[in-house]
Amino acid sequence: MLKLGEPISWKEVMAKCNLKSYKELFKALQHLTGVSSDEYKKLAPYVNSNPDFYYPEEDRTSLFILNSLVEILCSKGANTLYFSEPIHDTNGSFKVNDMSSLEIANLSPNESIITDENMDFAFMGIYDSFITLLLAKDTNIEDTIKSLNLEALICDKKTHLNSFI
Repeated sequence: MLKLGEPISWKEVMAKCNLKSYKELFKALQHLTGVSSDEYKKLAPYVNSNPDFYYPEEDRTSLFILNSLVEILCSKGANTLYFSEPIHDTNGSFKVNDMSSLEIANLSPNESIITDENMDFAFMGIYDSFITLLLAKDTNIEDTIKSLNLEALICDKKTHLNSFI
């Protein structure tokens, strides 16, 4: 998948499936984890007619964006990253240049939190979902997201994760 695949934007998927918002997309994707939804009826024909369409694994950060997230974590000079996996209570650190994206993704069989040594940034996969949450002290994270051509919903202190459920 990594060698032959290429990421497509969620906006492109939404347009092809006539989903009008990220909230509808999230509900459609949740169906893939066993949560039924009317929105999935819009996504299902696309998924079924495109056998090469691979959506992210639940609980985990997509390998297609992992390099960009690591780049963000290292953007202020961090060389060491820390990880914590809450379900199996494992944690540790690694030098960025010593691990590939695939090795970073396989640090945990479940969701994990990865942060830089200065704790300026962190990212984590959200339990039972396809969402990766990027946390940042930087108040202007939008420019960083745009510079790496990532797709994101920018949240503030008033945003609740259950807004998407």
